Amino acid sequence: MWHQNLHKLRVKPSYDGYRRIELALSPGDLMESAFYYQLGLSFLVGSVWITLTTIAAERYGSRIGGFIGGLPSTALVALLFIGVTQTPFVASQATTIMPLAQGFNGLFIIVFVCTVKRGLVFGLGSALIVWFCAASVLVAIDIQQIAVSITGWIVLVITCYLVVEKGMAIPSRGKTDVHYTSSQITLRAVFGGAVIALAVLAGKLGGPVFGGVFATFPAMFVSTLVITHHAGGAEFSRAVAKTLMVSGLINVAIYAIAVRYSYASLGLVYGTAVAVMVSCGTAYLTYLFLRARVS
Repeated sequence: MWHQNLHKLRVKPSYDGYRRIELALSPGDLMESAFYYQLGLSFLVGSVWITLTTIAAERYGSRIGGFIGGLPSTALVALLFIGVTQTPFVASQATTIMPLAQGFNGLFIIVFVCTVKRGLVFGLGSALIVWFCAASVLVAIDIQQIAVSITGWIVLVITCYLVVEKGMAIPSRGKTDVHYTSSQITLRAVFGGAVIALAVLAGKLGGPVFGGVFATFPAMFVSTLVITHHAGGAEFSRAVAKTLMVSGLINVAIYAIAVRYSYASLGLVYGTAVAVMVSCGTAYLTYLFLRARVS
């Protein structure tokens, strides 16, 4: 609040005979203010993207919905704010763990599709337990080489795809008959945005260990799967999960890799533009792959 900053006001004399009052904010104050902007923007982007994802899945089928949900919406916001509040170089270095973290999110999907038939709470709870264990290991080993992260990501992407597509044979689902109301859309948006904002907040408040764990939290996956399960049941949610996994594991990781090299060489603005263009290209290729290789 404004009254909490009264002690930071200072009077600055000037040569034109007037005195100006300035608010002297420390770098810590600026960082905290920027975090609240990030939290609000994460809520807004998450609410819009998750609502769009779930409606697309219901209107056009599980392939389209899962594809949209896997695009790097919240990753773009997170890395952009690191670049703004710190430096593009710091944002570039923050991507080291992201490819492998996305690969581990594939394990979350596998456990979910294996267990969700026993109920949403059981399926989601089981998947989150496995994710938390995997993410804790990832934080504990503290990978510093991007090559290791990318190699692990490639192995996990291929393995998770083969397990879900070839091993489980989950068929894609067409559109579902859903009649929307304004309150239903609003509830989806609030729920989806809240899950993502809470993950960002947990990452901020969790300290160096739990903060690092929650920085990789699959918030988009959780929100999308809960909503699609509520709308179309377990089988529809499983079908969305399959394409969501493929799209998310590929597109978010490649966006992070593009940010790593474009931010370091081009800066924040041009680096973000290049990373988005790269992501658009890989998104198109992912869409073609989903049409040709995902049943």
